[in-house]
Amino acid sequence: MQPAQDLHVLEMVPLVSPNKLKAELPSTDAAAETVAVARNAISNIIYRKDPRFLIIVGPCSIHEPESSLEYAAKLAPYAKQMSDRLVIVMRTYFEKPRTTFGWRGLINDPHLDGSYDMGEGLRRARKLLTEINAMGLPTAAEMLDPVTPQYIAELVCCTAIGARTTESQTHRALASGLSMPVGFKNSTDGSLQTAIDAVVSAQHRHSFIGVDLDGRSCVVKTSGNPDGVLILRGGRNSTNYDSDSILTASQKLEKAGVNSSILMDCSHANSGYDIVKQKEVWKTVIDDYSKTNGALIGLMAESYLFEGKQPITKGHENLKYGVSVTDACMSWETTEDLLTYTYAKLPR
Repeated sequence: MQPAQDLHVLEMVPLVSPNKLKAELPSTDAAAETVAVARNAISNIIYRKDPRFLIIVGPCSIHEPESSLEYAAKLAPYAKQMSDRLVIVMRTYFEKPRTTFGWRGLINDPHLDGSYDMGEGLRRARKLLTEINAMGLPTAAEMLDPVTPQYIAELVCCTAIGARTTESQTHRALASGLSMPVGFKNSTDGSLQTAIDAVVSAQHRHSFIGVDLDGRSCVVKTSGNPDGVLILRGGRNSTNYDSDSILTASQKLEKAGVNSSILMDCSHANSGYDIVKQKEVWKTVIDDYSKTNGALIGLMAESYLFEGKQPITKGHENLKYGVSVTDACMSWETTEDLLTYTYAKLPR
């Protein structure tokens, strides 16, 4: 009999269970408090019960914990000082979706060398999330693999489902069971309906195959997640960060019977992946905030210690410290200026 299974599988590597990793790297009281307070605040912002403005900012993707912690240490004081008007959350994205092929993030390949040491990737991600939340700085991440949340979700304050996965039934079901607010990005072609459908879908009950905290396969049954929000990120041939686009999107959400709040992505297609343009988009969004009639509740942007990006080479140990290896990011100095500008311009 010819084999009919695992014809293209090279190896299956055992992975530590979520419970064992949590025992190895437990959360702290300080981190847990940050998560609880931030989740509640973000939910209230989405439902406009909290008048503060949400800002999610940080590296396109985390590839070195050291520089990420330095960035967090710079951002944390601003989060505290500006907390009367802003809720500032750090991007801690560990999973990178790809249109074709490339480095898929710290969890997938923490050594950046194709060794795919995912056990170590999960350890680094969990440790970093604990340390950043312990600073009092909330964290945001994209949930890409449906098993990953069991390892890190308790340390994530809000999450996003990307443009390439918003239409995925698996990710809509996953979002319905997450314990935090979830943003859904519009499609890469700029259309909104797929993301609106995702917000609707995630509010309902779902059942899907997953793993429990002991790593056993199981049927996950969810209650539905009411804290969904639409993220506008532009499309291939158009942007959607102007006030008219925000109002139109908000009206479509209201017609669909879900929360009509909008979160703006200042990077990606809205900026054409240009860090100079990203700064312009951020300022335009803030300048036009009053024109959105309260529909706009926050923004997202990509920044790191130093601006730009760099390729991952075989000599990855020679990578420049604090520079993105995925999308180009604004520098910390530019981010400081934009945070100060936003704090001054928003209604008191």
